Amino acid sequence: MSSRSSSVLPEVEDETSNQIQPLYHVILLNDEDHTYDYVVEMLVKIFGMSETRAFSHAVEVDTRGTTILITCELEKAEQKRDLIHSYGPDWRLPRSLGSMAAVVEPAA
Repeated sequence: MSSRSSSVLPEVEDETSNQIQPLYHVILLNDEDHTYDYVVEMLVKIFGMSETRAFSHAVEVDTRGTTILITCELEKAEQKRDLIHSYGPDWRLPRSLGSMAAVVEPAA
């Protein structure tokens, strides 16, 4: 997919500071080794999303291959990506051997 347009709007941090920091997207990548329940549980825990919003992201990552979870400054984006990477396997699927993947990319 060449387009990163998202039908589910990402969270956008609105912090006022003396300097304007460049913004970055945290993008969740689809795989077949995690259930919708896993994605919803992870997004609620890591991002504090409602289950409804988390489910919308789960549907989007499954159907489009990616979903933008949050747009924020680099340090927080890297922290959230790392939390996704350390969340662990989906106990619901024996073939799930690890966490989902996410990337940090500059917001256009």
